[in-house]
Amino acid sequence: MFILATTSTQGESVAFLDGTPPRIIAHRGLALHHAENTLGAFGAALEAGADILETDVHLSKDGVVVIAHDSDLERVARRPGVVFQYTAAELSDMDLGHGEGFPTLAQALHAFPEAHWNIDLKIPGVVDACVDAITSAHAVDRVLVASFDEDTRAQAVQALPGVASSATSRHIIAGRVISWMGLPLSSWKLPGDIVALQIPPAHAGLALVTPSMIRLAHRKGLEVHVWTINDVKDMERLWSMGVDAIVTDRTDLAVEVRRTLP
Repeated sequence: MFILATTSTQGESVAFLDGTPPRIIAHRGLALHHAENTLGAFGAALEAGADILETDVHLSKDGVVVIAHDSDLERVARRPGVVFQYTAAELSDMDLGHGEGFPTLAQALHAFPEAHWNIDLKIPGVVDACVDAITSAHAVDRVLVASFDEDTRAQAVQALPGVASSATSRHIIAGRVISWMGLPLSSWKLPGDIVALQIPPAHAGLALVTPSMIRLAHRKGLEVHVWTINDVKDMERLWSMGVDAIVTDRTDLAVEVRRTLP
């Protein structure tokens, strides 16, 4: 059963977050014995106990949504070029390690039909095809769309009524200023589809995950998800502060830490 993540000042509720915090969000799956962002890594993360799968999408040469973090292929495929220069079939045949290639978003959504997905739209041009893949898989209620670009996030949300999303930089900066200055909660204007702040501990020397920021987000009805946390002590510290989710490469470690929480 889904629960509703609601905000105290926004009228529309968005179904996405299942169960109760603390949550574990598997960053590109669990890539201990699999290549990152592959079906094997996602399956391993779920088996280890992840609540949500985090991933990234680009567009292939033939207009298919492909799961990949980087636009270029050097780091993960050890070859020159960029994702957009190859078809989805060609990308699938590339060996990223352990005999695994780039999956499409449609393949991933169908391979794990009960999984919840945190999908980062890496380029504006991927929105339409991504919307089609999510709609075709009847996955709107188990997807959160994210982007560093507000226009990209807003375009996807408009095309996927009821979908959840996370705050972009402009919302996060505004919230941090409001928490620092102690301004009224009503001064923080957010779209109604935003259910979470997904933030690093700090950016450009400015602490983002602070007790006041967490309190402000919770008063607004938002969860706080912190990325990318792989150290056990950091997991313990952040969860003790009251953050709702850890985004991590090490689902296996996070599961063990969560078991020790009071």
